[in-house]
Amino acid sequence: MTPRTPRALAAPSLAAPFTLCGLTLRNRLVATAHATAAVTDGAPTETDAAYWRRLAEGGAGMVITGGTAVAPESTLPQRYLTEAWRPEIKDAVRRRAEAITDGGAVAVAQLVHLGRETLGAGTFYAPVSAAAVRSPREATTPHPLSTEEVRGVVDAFRISAANSVQAGFHGVELHAGHGYLLAQFLSRVNNTRDDEYGDPIALPAQVIDAIRTEIGQLPIGLRVSVEPGEESGLGLEDLIELLPRLCAAAPFAYVNVTTGVRNTYVPGMATTRPPLLESVARIRSAVAVPLLVSQGFRSVADIERALDSGADLVGMARPFMADPDFARKVIAGDERSVRPCTGCNEGCRTFEPTGSCSVNPELGPPGAAARPAVPLLLTRRGSRGGPVVVLGAGPAGMECAMALARSGAEVTLFDTARRTGGQARLASLAPHRSGWQKFVDYQRDQLADLGVRVRLGTSPAPDDLAAYAQIVLATGAAEESVHVPGELLTLTSTDFLSRYPDVVPEASGVAVLDDGFGWWQGISAVESALAAGAREVTVITPGTGFATGLSPENRTQLMNRLTGAPLRVVAMSTVTSTTTDGVRLRHVLDGQETHLAADVLVTVGERRPRPPDFAPAAHQTVRAIGDCVVPRRVAHAVAEGRAAAAEAVAARPL
Repeated sequence: MTPRTPRALAAPSLAAPFTLCGLTLRNRLVATAHATAAVTDGAPTETDAAYWRRLAEGGAGMVITGGTAVAPESTLPQRYLTEAWRPEIKDAVRRRAEAITDGGAVAVAQLVHLGRETLGAGTFYAPVSAAAVRSPREATTPHPLSTEEVRGVVDAFRISAANSVQAGFHGVELHAGHGYLLAQFLSRVNNTRDDEYGDPIALPAQVIDAIRTEIGQLPIGLRVSVEPGEESGLGLEDLIELLPRLCAAAPFAYVNVTTGVRNTYVPGMATTRPPLLESVARIRSAVAVPLLVSQGFRSVADIERALDSGADLVGMARPFMADPDFARKVIAGDERSVRPCTGCNEGCRTFEPTGSCSVNPELGPPGAAARPAVPLLLTRRGSRGGPVVVLGAGPAGMECAMALARSGAEVTLFDTARRTGGQARLASLAPHRSGWQKFVDYQRDQLADLGVRVRLGTSPAPDDLAAYAQIVLATGAAEESVHVPGELLTLTSTDFLSRYPDVVPEASGVAVLDDGFGWWQGISAVESALAAGAREVTVITPGTGFATGLSPENRTQLMNRLTGAPLRVVAMSTVTSTTTDGVRLRHVLDGQETHLAADVLVTVGERRPRPPDFAPAAHQTVRAIGDCVVPRRVAHAVAEGRAAAAEAVAARPL
């Protein structure tokens, strides 16, 4: 096969149609494979279909559904992966496919066999792989598939592809990335076989050929990922060598190139640019099929640059979860109104019980039209209409003011701070946490575009509030100081984040007393101290470890960032007092006391609601939302802000 040369003509706009195996994609934007786990006993639910319909209606050219397994041994005990090999779930899968096609998008089902990767959930079956090579992410070595068992895998993919297309999908994508089974066969490190499948392309080629007998000329895509590390066996150069060979042996319709393995393939906030953007031209020169490049794309500028470098299509997943209208908005030139994915990896990676999105309150659990949220009703003394005042310009208050303005209500937003954002803006001050500022900027810009009166750096007087029948309190929370007697400079994590560029050069030994919950306040203090040049940072925690509150993706990527850093972790200990040159520690179990040298102590204290100082008038209805009710996550603040606006609007007379 002759590799395709880079384009001589100008690159297409992201809005340009694209033809794939006779199918017309209305633009170059692809919702790449993901899933919300709205699946019961292996079958997609009505909630699942509603999600895909809403996404497709938002304008994506092609929608690829993920979380679709091809064999029983590749499922999880909770059975929230779609079990594509089962003919009895075709009607449920058909509802999913119809939802996408009715929304105007080309529908593709991604098929996966996890192989030796259990996703950390365990299985009812033995993990399997190309050879008895243990995954770095698993505790045990997998069962090496026999030649006959490999042929069974081929048949599993064939049956699952046939079922998917018969249910209405336009084609399938084979997941040969992220360290899953097909990738395990492609990798020269993991595939040590001496039979016919020792050739890394043998299994994927047979799978493609088998599926072709079932679905004819409908598209078969291939997803591969550039795996990190020189010894991964699937680096960029490996893929550039393998892809032409595979396509020559068993032609496929397109290649979808991404990066990473489990716990790294969903990058957190520290990844601010698409990892493959600089490699698009290199990949383009090596493959002759349509190229879909994905991961980390957020902006029109990066998307257009990828297209200009030779990509035919650009894929995203989480941006469509944050704003299903992403494609429609950017094609219309309205990028400013896109609700941005922050890369927080919270709601979308917890599956409790289904995936959601921290910044999108419209994504709710099965049976709910939106994320459940109940603002705290403090008083209901009047029902007359009129303007609404929101006190607090953090994520909760700004979301509430935005929703009120969109409903036509007259709304004014006050905050004593001189900048919007509240706790989200504070969090964004730490290294690798700038995604929160993107969300703050989005909310601030929307308030301006909607004409909301925003009064910062001021607190309304009682006379100012008298004009409002509806008051929404979004005054947030404040971190309490942890009392540690002694002489060492001691700062709360809030104060430290605001001052660390000035504090650390004068105090290069930093001790961080975490609260034991392993969340971002203490972690951000650590990364801030290191970024400012601290000679040594020590985390002291009464808990059993460091960063224990983070999702697996966030924790893995954090540890990768911290490799080689001058960081110590002292677990199951607390600080009893300080001296002029350090802190005294006590082990929480045996009570043994030690001394640790440090120049400054940073404490992570409990955040407490910050109530406003005013008494409602007789005609005023008052609601509280977000951290001023109970300090929690951005997801709660945004959802309660939206819900409070809906309640305030419903209270207005018709």
